[in-house]
Amino acid sequence: MASSGDSSSASRLHHLALGTSQVEDLARFYRELFGLRETARHLSVDGTLRSIWLDLGGALLMIEHASSETRHVEGVGQGLFLIAFRVSPAERSRLERELQNRGHAIESRTAYSSYSRDPDGNRIAISHYPET
Repeated sequence: MASSGDSSSASRLHHLALGTSQVEDLARFYRELFGLRETARHLSVDGTLRSIWLDLGGALLMIEHASSETRHVEGVGQGLFLIAFRVSPAERSRLERELQNRGHAIESRTAYSSYSRDPDGNRIAISHYPET
């Protein structure tokens, strides 16, 4: 196990993966809303789109084709239940408006975070929690 001062690459996030039946649509949402740059597209053997990878600034958000239903999580649930993006306070206000304009309600707010859903119903947050 790496110590807290260890800079081992095993202690850094490589990627998060979201499964969806609509790879292009979900990737477009994250590209357009958060300005994530597309780094790769992968095709299945039959030539259909299998995945789109987006740059998270040192890690990747992999949007992967899945045929199963998205699980709906309320609040804190077991397993991955939220993807939070660091933003400035001004960006938070702008992104709240953009989410609402796209039909994604702001479900709740705290002093530093706003919570909504992506097109597949995955819970997302925009947060400007102060760094310590």
